[in-house]
Amino acid sequence: MILFRRSTCLLVFLAVTACVLYGCSGSGGGEMVVEPAAAGWEENLLSYRASKDVNYATAPDTPVHPDDRAAFGGLAYFPPDPAYRLVGPMHPHETREQFTILSTTGKSRPAERYGEMRFTLMGEHLVLQVYRLLDSKAPTPVQELFVPFTDRTSGVESYPAGRYVDLSETGDGRYILDFNRAFNPLCAYGMPEKYACPVTPAENRLKIRVEAGEQGYRRG
Repeated sequence: MILFRRSTCLLVFLAVTACVLYGCSGSGGGEMVVEPAAAGWEENLLSYRASKDVNYATAPDTPVHPDDRAAFGGLAYFPPDPAYRLVGPMHPHETREQFTILSTTGKSRPAERYGEMRFTLMGEHLVLQVYRLLDSKAPTPVQELFVPFTDRTSGVESYPAGRYVDLSETGDGRYILDFNRAFNPLCAYGMPEKYACPVTPAENRLKIRVEAGEQGYRRG
């Protein structure tokens, strides 16, 4: 009897530990959590930002306005902060509602509500919807997924229409949502008439400040 109780307690402990580390499925469960970044995370992030600056300054198809390219000195970012790097499950919707998402040019693009991510930041329990653009030509399924958001920095330090953040897979069924890699849509850099950037739906407007990722771009 004592051995049985000890075994039961051990199973409960392991189950609780798994929930804390990886999230549990079911209603209200399965939150993404802040997970310590691997060694070299900040160096890799800064290298990525430097490469993007070079690309935007020199690439023939740069979204930077032609009048601004000669004086372009790089993009502005919030400092790297691993507290904005989340890891955990994404919850696919059982019924994937299709709808049209408006773009900054007024053009409608077909999309579907693919799933959602639940997490806590700044003491707030938050949910972000994950969309899939049905006209996307992304090379892999995860790259088809689209996570736009606005927050309390939008229109102040960051782009008013919102930013995007990509998801990456960990290889064990979880995803990484790293707001340090949040980026502006292409229409933010001076040629909005050329790019049809999807506008952030109202359900993805976060009521906190996300002080991570790319800041707003100022021409000149």
